[in-house]
Amino acid sequence: MLEMLIGPKKAERRPWEMFFVGAFYASVSILIAQWVFSKDAVLSQYSSIFVVTFTVMFSIPFMYYVIRLEEKKAYEISGAFNRIKAHRKALWAFLWLFAGFVVAFSFWYIILPTSSLSEAPIKTYCQINRPGNVSECFAQYGLKDVPTTTQFAITNGERLFLIFTNNIYVLIFTLVFSLIFGAGVIFILVWNGMVIGAAIAIFSESNLSLLPLALGRYFIHGIPEIASYFVGALAGGIISIAVIRRDLETEKFWEILQDSLNLIILAVLILFIAAFMEVFITPLLFS
Repeated sequence: MLEMLIGPKKAERRPWEMFFVGAFYASVSILIAQWVFSKDAVLSQYSSIFVVTFTVMFSIPFMYYVIRLEEKKAYEISGAFNRIKAHRKALWAFLWLFAGFVVAFSFWYIILPTSSLSEAPIKTYCQINRPGNVSECFAQYGLKDVPTTTQFAITNGERLFLIFTNNIYVLIFTLVFSLIFGAGVIFILVWNGMVIGAAIAIFSESNLSLLPLALGRYFIHGIPEIASYFVGALAGGIISIAVIRRDLETEKFWEILQDSLNLIILAVLILFIAAFMEVFITPLLFS
């Protein structure tokens, strides 16, 4: 019942409603993990994975039916530009869903700052955003298993390269997952939502009054970054469904393949813009 709170056609007509759906899915997942597994000595160490699992379970039906709808559009519409334009409604629905994830994760990480729910996302945040000083970052947030790494300074150009290459890896995994698992790609996207939520909680210093400012800081570059992942997921998902439908031998399949390649190129361009904004623009606005 919960996994289909809103259908794909309605979501494309009123994409903003997906924000509340995403926030609800993420909140329910966190509360389940907190209440059911937090007191178990073993399972509590994997709370983050349980949160991802439950959120993914709720989201997969919606992702699947949206991708099916977009694959149908690819068959009915001619022209690469027209196809990309037709996919924009699905992209907005995905972005609102993801924004709901991030806001909910941020809120609960602030409310439950000592919870093991945020431990793994914070570690990932340190690895990506403070590669020159991971040990201090881990220690700063009271994390166990502090790595012994050599501290070093990195320039903005090096940071741009590190962030862009890391994001390209995520995009590749997103594309591969969407090709193999179709709607299962939501796993990677939910995990990234958790990492961004942890980063927002860190920036807000666990103060709810600073949450809007922290959301603005990370949404500036985070929205285009996640948009590129959704574009890649859409491209891979469309191909995956076309293969399932056994359309490989039809002429239309090659048009769909071209449509997907255009989406992948668009995703890479958006990803570079997002990395540039993260390194050079966001620090100027939120120093």
